[in-house]
Amino acid sequence: MFSRPVFALIAGASALLHPASAGAETLRGEPKAVVELFTSQGCSSCPPADAMLTSLAGRDDVVALAYHVDYWDYIGWQDTFAAPAFSDRQRGYAKSWGSSSIFTPQMVINGEEGVVGSRRDEVQDAVASAQLPLALTMEKHGDMLKIGIPADAGLGDAGIWLVRYLDRAKVDIDSGENAGKAMVYTQVVTDRQMLGMWEAKTGAQIKLPLAELRGQDNGGFALLVQQERNGMPGPILGAAVYEF
Repeated sequence: MFSRPVFALIAGASALLHPASAGAETLRGEPKAVVELFTSQGCSSCPPADAMLTSLAGRDDVVALAYHVDYWDYIGWQDTFAAPAFSDRQRGYAKSWGSSSIFTPQMVINGEEGVVGSRRDEVQDAVASAQLPLALTMEKHGDMLKIGIPADAGLGDAGIWLVRYLDRAKVDIDSGENAGKAMVYTQVVTDRQMLGMWEAKTGAQIKLPLAELRGQDNGGFALLVQQERNGMPGPILGAAVYEF
């Protein structure tokens, strides 16, 4: 689930970039919440959470990402989007919070809080109180996208991640708990790639070649600036989204 580098990272950039419009394309650099849903096509409790993520994805202030896990595959249906790395990401969150158990559907807000993904009130409360300390900025020049990440010496260093996703996919499920259903999934993560490190004292500027990232029309990618906690995923400090 990882790809070869397709970027240029310039640490220590001092000038911030400004948001730009791109016709049918969408650029968003100042969301307040990153919502990561851990879900499975084989889980009968997951469809309401899948639908809720679709609703959240329509908000300008939310980055919504669906990670399909593989630990439900044993019951008879192999999730077509699942990857062991996505299950490991969820386990990493649990371990960083001192928990030994994971479940679906779970939504993780800004890498800091986990809630049951089908409990609408809990999800809405978590999103309403969420804040990201870093405001990323974006500017498109031809087929090159520039992303600015400001410095903030009050924060610790963090990794910069490129997360690619499909915005919509229909799946006919033949077995398992959702057998016989035709499900539509959104914001489906297909690939994660670490671009480099963000240094809190200097900030960073990234250049991304859109031609190499486009791949398919019905998708996009998110940039996440995320700290680690004892080698596990920690708080997300900032995010940006580009939708083709």
